[in-house]
Amino acid sequence: MKIKANGISIEVQEYGAKEHPAVLLIMGLGMQLIAWPPTVIEPLVQSGFRVITFDNRDIGLSQHFDHMGKPNIVWASIKRKLGMQIKPPYSLQDMAADTLGVMDALNISQAHIVGVSMGGMIAQRLACAAPERIRSLTCIMSSSGAPGLPEAKAAVMRVLFNRPASNSIEDITAHYVKLFNVIGSPAFPVEPQLLKDRIRLGLERNHHPDGTLRQMLAIGADRTRHLDIARITAPTLVVHGLEDVLVPQENGRDIAQRIKGSRFVGIPGMGHDLAPGAVAEWLPEFLKHIQHEHA
Repeated sequence: MKIKANGISIEVQEYGAKEHPAVLLIMGLGMQLIAWPPTVIEPLVQSGFRVITFDNRDIGLSQHFDHMGKPNIVWASIKRKLGMQIKPPYSLQDMAADTLGVMDALNISQAHIVGVSMGGMIAQRLACAAPERIRSLTCIMSSSGAPGLPEAKAAVMRVLFNRPASNSIEDITAHYVKLFNVIGSPAFPVEPQLLKDRIRLGLERNHHPDGTLRQMLAIGADRTRHLDIARITAPTLVVHGLEDVLVPQENGRDIAQRIKGSRFVGIPGMGHDLAPGAVAEWLPEFLKHIQHEHA
């Protein structure tokens, strides 16, 4: 369903009873709400939670920002490495305000906030901006953005930035299959046809690569988050795959070190995805984390 949040149109999906405690799931870079697998959503609903997923701005069925132009990511990356200021079309703080707007539109006073990858960065920004609205914070395969943290190796970035052979859905699907095979969980491989079907389903729903570039610019321009998250007071769980080649595990450990009282859970064999086998490894710790707040 469409709602108005922070003055823009956001696509939202809800699961579970409205009177139950809310869990708000924030997806990562370029990913749509349908990327949250049933292996995450169904156990939450069965455990007595109201689950909300949504498309971030500029992706999926939420409002797009094509009028702001297509950013030059190569030039922005050079500027970032030189310590120059990047001016994104919008910021991660804007995306956190979108998330807060979703809560307001759904009359949710407090929620357990869960973010994966870029979604974890947005969740950190939200926890800084509106601590009174956060019951707990969970960051999955994310980063504080601190200078000097390990980044993906060049070979991984080449796959990430490679273009599909054509604009056909078959070639775009093949491109993303290759990417997820590189960044996915080596100990928990997803069945090839299932992976292909999930990617194709997302592409048929919406494909908006320029929105992904603008989101990428928002990440690159967020230079102080590693300092700001020290003031987060929400009970915090940090989950990270120990085989993550896109956002290496040191990034997750850094978040946990910066947020007082937080807990780091490293998952052997997990990469940068929500493979069912990997989810099964961290889900019990996550459920314990959010259920503790209702004990």
